[in-house]
Parts: sequence; C-alpha cells; structure tokens
Amino acid sequence: MAHSHPDHGHGHGHSHGHNHGRGADRRALSIVFALTTAFMVVEVVGGLVTGSLALLADAGHMLSDAFSLGLALVAVWLASRPATPNRSFGYKRAEILTALLNGVTLVAISVWILVEAYNRLWEPPEILGGWMLAVATLGLVVNIVGVLILSRSGGESLNVQGALRHVVADVMGSVGAIAAALVILATGWRYADPLISALIGLLVLASSWRLLRDSTNILLEGTPPGMDANKVGRSMAAAEGVREVHDLHVWTITSGFPALSAHVLVGHDEDCHARRRDLEDLLAREYGIKHTTLQVDHAGDHTATLHSLQFRSRNE
Repeated sequence: MAHSHPDHGHGHGHSHGHNHGRGADRRALSIVFALTTAFMVVEVVGGLVTGSLALLADAGHMLSDAFSLGLALVAVWLASRPATPNRSFGYKRAEILTALLNGVTLVAISVWILVEAYNRLWEPPEILGGWMLAVATLGLVVNIVGVLILSRSGGESLNVQGALRHVVADVMGSVGAIAAALVILATGWRYADPLISALIGLLVLASSWRLLRDSTNILLEGTPPGMDANKVGRSMAAAEGVREVHDLHVWTITSGFPALSAHVLVGHDEDCHARRRDLEDLLAREYGIKHTTLQVDHAGDHTATLHSLQFRSRNE
C-alpha cells in the first residue's frame, strides 16, 4: 500500500543577514533623512528668493524625499517586528508598499515640475542667477553625500533602493539647477530655467519606472527578476529519483527573500525525506532560494492540479 509523504522544508539562514542588513539600512536612512530635511528648508527659501523654478522643483522633490525617507524608516522598523500567528511573515511587505508609494510620489513630482515649467515658458520671471548657483551647488554636495551613504549601506532592500532613487533624482535636479544658473549668468536667457526644469521632470519620471515595476512584481507575487521558473522546475524534475514537479510557485516575500513551494512526485522505492533534502540543497545552491515548502509524495498517489506548471523527468 502506498503512503503519502507531505513534507516541508524551510530555510532559516536568511534571518540574521536580514536583521544585520536592516540595521545598516536604518542608520543610512536616518542620516540621509536628517541631511535632506535640513537642506530642504534652505532650498525652499533659496527658490523663493531667487525666483528659480529649478530650485523650487528640486526643493519640492526634496520635500517628497523627506516624507519618503521617513516612511522608509517606519517600514524598516515594521519589517524587523517578529512574525505572529496572524502574520506569519511579519511586516516584511511594508518595505515593498513603501517602495511603491515612493515610485508614485516620483511620478507626481515629475508631473508637477512639467506643468509648472510649461506655464513659465510663456512668461519666465526674473531670476537671481548668482544666489541660484550657490544654493544649487550646496544642494549638489548634500545630495552626493546622501547617495554615497545609501549606496554603501550594503542593503539590498527595494525600500532603500527607492530612497536612493529619490536622492539620485535630486542630484539630477541640482545639476540641472547649476546648469540653468550658469546659462542665466552668462547670457541672461531666462528660458533656461523652465527648459532645464522640464528635463529634470522627465529624468525623475524615468527614474520611477524600475521602482514601480519591481515593487508591483513583488506585490503580484511574480517570479523574482532574473529567475526563470521554468528552468527551476526543469532542474528539480531532473534531480535523482524525481518523477514530476507540479504546482510550482516562485515568488518574493520582500527584497532579497525569494520563496518557493511545489508538489514533488518521486519513485515508489524512493525515500521522500531524502529527496526533499536533495531538492532543498539544489535550490539553495543553484538559485539562492532558502525558504522552500515542498510536499513530496510517491508517484501515483496524487495527480497534478489543473492548469498548474508541470515538469516531468526526462528519464520517464
């Protein structure tokens, strides 16, 4: 008589690394949050005094940065909270929700910049080029420091990547404002300010695309970027003793935390527990998937779910 062997393997090696990474993320985000908030005030005053849209556009983006960095810090704190019976993965998805919100705010800021630039093209105001250049240069220094801090934090969090994209967009804004100030000082051509502001808006819009794409893919539980679910399934089906793999699901819990579940059928004479351990080793070694849930049964005891992904051994 055949016996069913549902079994589950879970990798736990990622826990310490994630906590360490989040500590670095939290420190980096806190420092950049303080820098951004402080300089935001300077840039708002500078934009109002000089009349420069490029400075105001960058200040508006830095305001969104301060808000987004604050949300990112809250998300890192939530993600570090322990799991509960009702939330078995804790609050790890809070990071992804924040990353999505950051992407949306980038789009909103870019639209505002483009609309304001269009309006100013009809009647560009007088601009104090010297002060504009000074404020924009100081802003560039602050933003470069922020980029260096976030990029060196060592975190792979999509949440931190979202914050980094905001600060990189601020670097673009500062460079644009410097260019506009130099043109105005050299030629007096006031149209440089709204035109370069529009370019900044387009660059900010472009920077939001990958963030929106990646966060949406995680929330829709799509296969992690760079990973081929068909290849994973074929590798599992080709393992020793495996007859078939179906109901395969590969998704991402949060940044850098891939997960996999599948129903595996093995030969009648095979040890289900041994085959499961072999597959866990394969998935961790070849694909970096350490969190797995594998139900292993003898062939003939179960049938595949309709419309599920199925991979059969070539030795059949």
